[in-house]
Amino acid sequence: MYKSYTMELCGRTLRVDIGRMAAQANGAALMHYGDTVVLSTVTASDKPREGIDFFPLSVEYEEKLYAVGKIPGGFIKREGKPTENAILASRAIDRPMRPLFPNDYRNDVTIDNLVLCVDQDCSPELTAMLGSSIATCISDIPFNGPIAATMVGMVDGELVFNPTSQQREKSDLSLTVASTRDKVIMIEAGANEIPEEKMIEAIYAAHEINQKIIEFIDKIVAECGKPKHEYERFAVPEEMYEDMVNFITPEAMEEAVFTDEKQVREANIKEIVDKLTARYEVDHPDWVPFINDAVYKFQKKTVRKMILKDKKRPDGRRFDEIRKLAAEIDVLPRTHGSGMFTRGQTQVLTVTTLGALAETQRLDGIDENETVKRYMHHYNFPSFSVGETKPSRGPGRREIGHGALAERALLPVLPSEEEFPYAIRTVSEVLESNGSTSQASVCASTLSLMAAGVPIKAMVAGISIGLVTGETDDDYVLLTDIQGLEDFFGDMDFKVAGTHKGITAIQMDIKIHGLTREIVEKALYRAREARVYIIDEIMAPVISKPRPEVGPYSPKIIQIKIDPSKIGDVVGQRGKTINAIIEQTGVKIDITDDGAVSICGPDKESINRAAQMIETIVSDFEEGKIYEGKVISIKEFGAFLEFAPGKEGLVHISKLSKQRVRHVEDILTIGDRVKVVCLGQDKMGRVSFSMKDVM
Repeated sequence: MYKSYTMELCGRTLRVDIGRMAAQANGAALMHYGDTVVLSTVTASDKPREGIDFFPLSVEYEEKLYAVGKIPGGFIKREGKPTENAILASRAIDRPMRPLFPNDYRNDVTIDNLVLCVDQDCSPELTAMLGSSIATCISDIPFNGPIAATMVGMVDGELVFNPTSQQREKSDLSLTVASTRDKVIMIEAGANEIPEEKMIEAIYAAHEINQKIIEFIDKIVAECGKPKHEYERFAVPEEMYEDMVNFITPEAMEEAVFTDEKQVREANIKEIVDKLTARYEVDHPDWVPFINDAVYKFQKKTVRKMILKDKKRPDGRRFDEIRKLAAEIDVLPRTHGSGMFTRGQTQVLTVTTLGALAETQRLDGIDENETVKRYMHHYNFPSFSVGETKPSRGPGRREIGHGALAERALLPVLPSEEEFPYAIRTVSEVLESNGSTSQASVCASTLSLMAAGVPIKAMVAGISIGLVTGETDDDYVLLTDIQGLEDFFGDMDFKVAGTHKGITAIQMDIKIHGLTREIVEKALYRAREARVYIIDEIMAPVISKPRPEVGPYSPKIIQIKIDPSKIGDVVGQRGKTINAIIEQTGVKIDITDDGAVSICGPDKESINRAAQMIETIVSDFEEGKIYEGKVISIKEFGAFLEFAPGKEGLVHISKLSKQRVRHVEDILTIGDRVKVVCLGQDKMGRVSFSMKDVM
């Protein structure tokens, strides 16, 4: 027998079955939201792996195409590596869950969400977030939950909660808010330039709904929850920590971290580690394994004290001061567009590449609304950017997440396909990293797109706001433009991107159990001040508006419209006609079912020629209009001309010249290009042409 619990959530029924599936997991919940079904499980190892010094949490979100009645494409008819959407969903679940596990917990934990069935009106990602929270709360794994999550859209200026598929299609906002019992713990958003006050309204409207969900979860936990198991605690020995502090001294540690040069700081810390190793190797060899953790703890306390009590940042900046900034365009001479943005010791180069619409990315996922991606943003984080050496293994979850965040930030300002008929790819290469690379990639990408001649509607900039908290909710400091050290030892990385008008993307990562409304509001307005400064003072002086046209090395594209019933004429039998146009002009042609024809080529001359051919094919010959054709066949009675592939006409021998012509060959040879005038239809209904009436 299993237990079932239900609640009404935003107009649909949420049902949770406990004990129905996966009984051997530490915790399992079969989630039903509408007709969406997700199995959420959590398991933990009996004890930590030997030598581990971090919390090994793995969050999985597994999309199964049978959930939407699809067989995977390609040769291998089974699901392969996670899709980009699955990775982003895993990260969205991980971020609010991770801070609520004990700081000294070292057992391996896996949270797995199996998407079994999808109702397009009921988000499987949201269902998995709730399922992960419930499964972990009822398990015996230590966890200070629950969390709840709500999605928010905005249609015609009105907020909608857990929007349907149709609502998501026309929404100006895609916001996910996760909450604990009394605070917001995670915010993720893409928005069409939403003002800060509207975003705050949406966040806390979702937070109120989350409180009702938490009450529902509490009832489930009260009936089905297991006692939490004991675990092996990992802590630096107090005696060792005291000895280390006395030996190194707080003054020396403060001096070691107080610098704006990352390499200098790292060298100072290495020197401290070496001193401690030499001190303990002989007298206290049992303390040696704890040295790195002890130094980390000492650094963290020092940095937080400097910020919170002494009111100074490790690099000497004011709390609201941005690091030294620089912007460049046209860094690479032959790419379609390039831009570089430098913020302190963080540097990102973004390269824009333009292509035909046929080069848009095809998506084979479970969201029926997302089948193609015209704009692609990719983010790379090579090891040399942080002075390390390791082989490249392709993008990890972090790289995919940061790329998606920048992509989300820029999507609202991109031109439509009708305005700019190109597929667009931007690639952000992190050349140097000391915090806030994702937001630097937003700035660099804006510069690159404008340099490439992409007519974006507004400039977008991004900034990260940090946080250090004290003993109470009122004891905190907000930090504008956090560097790596402040991110590492601080409590928050609040990334906000937007334009002058409003926010286009948010991603909030925190290490504490939630934020007060006051902190959220102040962080959003602090971010606005910073991004407006970056746009006006740093980016605009370099390039104030997109270039009027694409560069010399970019493909040229025009788009024309034809009658959909004429598509077959343009394509021809087995593609004969369209292939002939491509062969003769060297262009790429893409035709949609509604008759939109995109012509992409290396120069305007070849594109215009191809467009003229297509227009000739789909147009009826007009009496009195002059045409140019190529002689393709000569007969005794006249010459056949090809005006465009598959579009031919006859010039009778009597219409070749005003003088008498004995032989067609006297006037024309095969391959000649001549101008003729259309005479209309003859007695037999054929269209005839004349050369002599043009002369």
